[in-house]
Amino acid sequence: MADRDTGPPGSPPPSTDRRSLSTVPTGPRVRLRALWRFVVVVTSLFPLAVTWLRDRRRFVLFGRSRSVTDAERRKRARYLLSTLVDLGPTFIKFGQMLSTRPDAIPEAYVEVLSELQDEVPPEDWSEIEPVIERELGPVADRFDDFDTEPISGASLGQVYTASVSGRDVAVKVLRPNIRGLVEADVRVIATLLPVLVRFAPESQSFTLENLAEEFAVTIREEMDYGHEAAMLEEIGKNFDDDPGVTIPEVVATHSTDRILTMTYVEGTKITDVDAIDAMGIDREDLVQRLEEAYIQMIVEDGVFHADPHPGNLAVQSDGTIVFYDFGMTGRVGPSTRSNMLDFYVAVATDDVDAALDAFVAMGALDPDADRTMMRQVFSLVLDSFRGQDVEQYRVEELFGEFQSELYDFPMRLPQDLAHVVRVTSVLEGVCRTLDPEFDFIDVITDYVRSRRDVGGEEEAVTEQVARRLAERARESASSAIRVPTKLDRGLSVLSEGDGSVQAQFHDETGLLATLAWRLVLGVGLAAAIPLASLLYAVGVETVALVVAAATIPLSGLLVLSFRTRRRRTVEAMGDVARRSVQNRRRGE
Repeated sequence: MADRDTGPPGSPPPSTDRRSLSTVPTGPRVRLRALWRFVVVVTSLFPLAVTWLRDRRRFVLFGRSRSVTDAERRKRARYLLSTLVDLGPTFIKFGQMLSTRPDAIPEAYVEVLSELQDEVPPEDWSEIEPVIERELGPVADRFDDFDTEPISGASLGQVYTASVSGRDVAVKVLRPNIRGLVEADVRVIATLLPVLVRFAPESQSFTLENLAEEFAVTIREEMDYGHEAAMLEEIGKNFDDDPGVTIPEVVATHSTDRILTMTYVEGTKITDVDAIDAMGIDREDLVQRLEEAYIQMIVEDGVFHADPHPGNLAVQSDGTIVFYDFGMTGRVGPSTRSNMLDFYVAVATDDVDAALDAFVAMGALDPDADRTMMRQVFSLVLDSFRGQDVEQYRVEELFGEFQSELYDFPMRLPQDLAHVVRVTSVLEGVCRTLDPEFDFIDVITDYVRSRRDVGGEEEAVTEQVARRLAERARESASSAIRVPTKLDRGLSVLSEGDGSVQAQFHDETGLLATLAWRLVLGVGLAAAIPLASLLYAVGVETVALVVAAATIPLSGLLVLSFRTRRRRTVEAMGDVARRSVQNRRRGE
C-alpha cells in the first residue's frame, strides 16, 4: 500500500502552486509500524538509557550521582551513532540534526554525531521507475533520454541524469513508500522526547521540548519536492543579478511533490583544491564570495540554503559558485535579521558585550545568564573565527572549568538560528579547506563596511555602524557628565549626616563562605607553628607537641578546601543555569 496522495497515473503535474503538495500519511499501517518501531527503538536505546539514569542515581532508584569523564561520553556517543545508523534513515537524519545542537547535547556527542553520513545503497531502477510513471507518465514518453544509473543517493531520494527538449536535466526522485516509513519513526521520536525532557537538566528542557516538532517540520519539507522547487525559484531570483552564483532552474512540467526535475549544472566539487588550482581560480577570492553569498541569503534575503556540505557546492571553470540540493533551507524573520546585523557589527567592532546582547535579543541566550562566564566563551569563539591559534592553555582552562556544564548553559537556539549555526560551522570547514588562513571576522568586517541595510534602504551599513557607534559614544558621554554630579551630590548628603549606606551581599555560590573558611584555617595554622616552637623553647614540651599535632588536621583541611574548588565552581555554574531558567519560567 503506497503512501501516494496525488492524482491518477499520467495526470499532468501541477505547474503553478508547488509550495506544499504533500499530506502527512495516516492510517492503520502507519500506526502499526509506529508501534513496532517504538519497541525496536526502545530496545536498541535501553542500555544507553540505563547508563544515563545511573549517572543521576548510581542504583537507578537511589544512590549518589556519578561523574562522567569526556572519554566515557565519547564511548557512549559512539554507541549512539552506531544505534542510529542501525535504526535507519529517519534516525540518521535525527542524529544529524542533534549534531548541530550544542544547546541540546554535550560537546562529545556533537563531535561524534557530526560524522553521520546520509548515504545509503540506491534503490533498484525497477522500484524507482513505477514512481516516475505514476507521477509523470511513461519515462520514454516524457524524457528524450534517461540514464537509469543514479549519480547520487541518500536516505530519502536519489538523483538521475536525463534530457528534456534538448536540455540536460537532473531528476530527483523520492524513494517509494518513504513517507509512511518516516512518519512512523517521527511519531516514535515525538513519544520518546517528552520522557527524555523529564530527566534532562532544566536548562535543556526548552530545546528538547521543541526538538521533535522542529525535526518533523524539517524532514517533511525534505520529502516535499514541491517545497524544494519553491525554494529553488525564490533563492534563484535573489541571485538573478549576480553572475558569480548559479542555481539550477526548475523544469515545472516535469516536477511534482515527489519528483523534482531541474537543469543539470556541471561543476567541480568545491573542496577539490587541486582541480580548482588547475583552473587558475583564486581560492581566497572564492572563499570571500562564498561567505558573502551566505551572508546575503541570511541577513538580507531572509531565506537560505541550509546544507552547505562539500557535495552540495561546486565551482565552474570561470569561478562561478554552484549550489545544489535545496531540500534543507531556512528562513530568518526581519527582527532576527536585524539582531544578527547587530551581532555582526559587534563582531566587526570587537564588542563582546554587544554580541551577548544580540544573542539575548534573538532569544538564543537567557537574559539572566552569567555574563562573565559567557564573555569568556564568546571571546574564545571570536578568536577562533579570526583564524587565530587560540592558546591551548586557554582552551584547557575554560573547558577544564566548564566542560561538564557547557551544554547546561542557558542557551536555547530557536529553529531558524539552529539552521544558521549549522550553516556557519559547516561552511567554516569548507572555507578552511580552501584557505587555511581564512578569517571569518575579516569577512564580517568587510560586509558591514560595504553592504546595504537589511531593509533595502539607501542607508549603507557603514553609515548604520557609524550611527550606532555615535549613539554609544553619546550615551557614554552623557553618563560621564551625570555620574560625577550624582556622586558629588550623594557624598555631600553623607558628609552632612543626612543619609546612610546599606550593602547586601548574596553568596549564592558559597564563594565568600569558602574564602572565610580558608582564612580561618590559614590564621590558625600560621599561629600554631610559632606557638609550638615557643612552648617547646620554654620547656612546656607536652603542650608544644599537642599544638604541633593540631597543625596536621589544619593543613589537611586547608589543602582539601583548594582541591574541591573546581568541583564547586562547576556546580555553581550549573546552579546559575538552572536558576536562570527557573526565573524565566516564573516570569512567563
